Amino acid sequence: MAKETWHEGEIRGLGARTDLRTACDILGMGHTAGYRMAKNGTFPVPLIKVGRSYVVPVAHLLDLLGLSRGSEMAAA
Repeated sequence: MAKETWHEGEIRGLGARTDLRTACDILGMGHTAGYRMAKNGTFPVPLIKVGRSYVVPVAHLLDLLGLSRGSEMAAA
């Protein structure tokens, strides 16, 4: 089951890259739609195709969500 809400620290905690399913969860889109968009080249962030899989750079997700790549989130 997919997470309902991803927080900034959780996204940053993924490291440099993640898989397409996780990226879809973060963006609140269905996996089928996400894979279709990836195949058609219309996924909202650039993807890296590795064999039959897609790799999503977390930095591009952060940019799309309006979260600065370089700065860490403020302490809660």
